[in-house]
Formats: sequence, C-alpha cells, structure tokens
Amino acid sequence: MSSDGDPAFQVDLADGIDHQVAMVMDLNKCIGCQTCTVACKTLWTRGGGREYMYWNNVETRPGEGYPRDWEGSGGGWQGDDPDGEGGQPPEERSVGNVRPKRDFGGDWAFNHDSVFYDGTDEPLRPQADPEWGPNWDEDEGGGEYPNSYYFYLPRICNHCTHPSCVEACPRSALYKRSEDGIVLVDQERCRGYRYCVEGCPYDKVYYNAMTKLSEKCIFCYPRIEGAGPDDEVHGPACATECPPQLRFVGFLDDEDGPIYRLVEEWEVAVRLHPEYRTQPNVYYIPPYAPPQHNDDGETVDVDRIPREYLRELFGPAVNDALDTIERERETVMQGGESELMELLIHTDYAEQYRLEVFDGD
Repeated sequence: MSSDGDPAFQVDLADGIDHQVAMVMDLNKCIGCQTCTVACKTLWTRGGGREYMYWNNVETRPGEGYPRDWEGSGGGWQGDDPDGEGGQPPEERSVGNVRPKRDFGGDWAFNHDSVFYDGTDEPLRPQADPEWGPNWDEDEGGGEYPNSYYFYLPRICNHCTHPSCVEACPRSALYKRSEDGIVLVDQERCRGYRYCVEGCPYDKVYYNAMTKLSEKCIFCYPRIEGAGPDDEVHGPACATECPPQLRFVGFLDDEDGPIYRLVEEWEVAVRLHPEYRTQPNVYYIPPYAPPQHNDDGETVDVDRIPREYLRELFGPAVNDALDTIERERETVMQGGESELMELLIHTDYAEQYRLEVFDGD
C-alpha cells in the first residue's frame, strides 16, 4: 500500500499504482432511464457472445438485481476487518460461484415477423413466457402504501484496490494498470478458466462463450486517454451520456477534486458492500427520501427507506453519511451555505470530469 497527501486524509492505493481512477454516483439523481446502460452496450458489448453482458446496468432496489441474486454469489475476501472499512489488507480469498445462465435471463424471441410483415394487430412481445432478465423487477421496490419506496442502483466494475478477480486468475491475465488502477483483462493471456468470474463478488466479470475469453468494464480507457477521432479526453460513456449527470469521474487521490472531498473529507460517498473487502473505487451518495406518513397523512419521524436496509448495502458508514447530508440540507433550508450541497448540485463539468489533472506526472 502507498499513500499520498495530508496524513489526516490518507488515500490507500494498491501497490504499484501511481493514481487511482474513481467514480461517485449520486443515487438521489438517478431516474432509472437506462441511458448509461444503452451507451455502454452500444459501445462495447454488441458483438457475439455478449448478448447477456451489461458492463453497466441499473437495477431497482430493493430487488434481486442483475444477475438475479448476485449478492449471493460469494467471492471477495475473508479477514478480521468485519465491515471492510478498516483499511486492513485482505487475508484470504473467498470462493464464489459462476452464475447459471438462467440468472441472467434467456434470449427472448419476439414476434417481429407477425408484427412487421404479416399485418397482425398483436403487440410486439416475447413468443414465450420469460422468467428473468435485466431490470426484471423495475420499480417494484419495498414498503407498503403510503410508505412504499424504491431507488435505482447503477453498477459497473468497481476497479477495486484489492480486486479478487485479479488474484483468482492463475494466468495473471487480469491486472491493474499502473498509471490509473483500471482493472483489465489481457485477452492474449486469458484462457477462459472463469476463476475471475467466480472471484468477483459483484458479478461484473463476464465469460464470452464464443471467444472463450473473459470480458469486463474497461472504464472507457480509450476515451479518457483521448484516443477518439477528436483527440479530446472524455469521461466514460455511462457518465457523460447520463441525463441528470449523476456521476463524478476523476482520481481518488486528486486532493483538489470533488471525489476526494466527497469520499475523504465529507465522508458522504460510501462503498457498495464493503464487507466483500475488495475496496471498490466506485462510491455512492446514498438515497435520501422524505419521512413516512401515518394513516392520517401526517408526516412522522420515521425513515421511509429503512436505515437497516441501507446498512446492508453500504455498511455502517452510511449512517454518518446520511446524517451529514441531512444536516447540510437543513443548513441550506435555513438560509445558510454549504460546501457539500454546492458540490452535489454542481454545474461545472470541468470539475465533474477531472481526468487530466495528473497528465505530465
């Protein structure tokens, strides 16, 4: 491990990594439109064998996610650090499972011929009854009327500081790039053993049955290297195409950037399932919802989204994160100023995508 900057706010980087890319997603802005999903799918996973791959997906919570019940896959690390936030190095890799195809959903055949060529009045629909697929339980959520609730959870590879997929590969085909910590699969070294698929507790490494190789999110590294036709640096497509612009993209160790301030200083951006101990570098501003109503329609002092459920997702750090957000919101509502609220409602895209800050190092 290495660290840079003020000892009060040390950032842990993986060994041999100069800087670590990171992303913060504000779940209070996500509208579940799947534009990020389509942008990613269009760019990277349209080819054969990738039909079931969603390097970026958005799932409704509470819900089973994609693939179904991915949180029951196992993988990650075991250790003495119970919530994974203590900064202790992982000790032993936890064995996981390769999900069966049915948990991703089948290849749905639609009645295109009938609708487009035979003149039928039937609506376009699957020819068989599907049992599961991406976004299957959209907007179902939890709770009971009038206190039902749901929120959207976008997910990509976390480009973890301690990626168990990298450790799992006996060929060392998976690796972290030294310049930015992006986790990649060396397609020349991969032999399709799928230990990486089994090792990722977030189910974000996929196996291509046609090429017999593993594939995963590459954090759109050609875009952040300025390798496109305009030679300009761009953020990952999932971030730049997002209508509500809910994602910050930059480096965790950029002490002047919003990601550092949200994660290290304000501590309002938290990791998904830190107990897996891989130390993800994708963070979330947890969802904030109005309190519950009683049968008379009066507001009562009870969280609409149960804290217990949020702790299951984001660990105990979510308590302080939500308390801080609530306190700063109240400050602004009372006419005060808040650096945190200014950060979260930003309109400066140069700050939102700080990807050239270490150029020339």
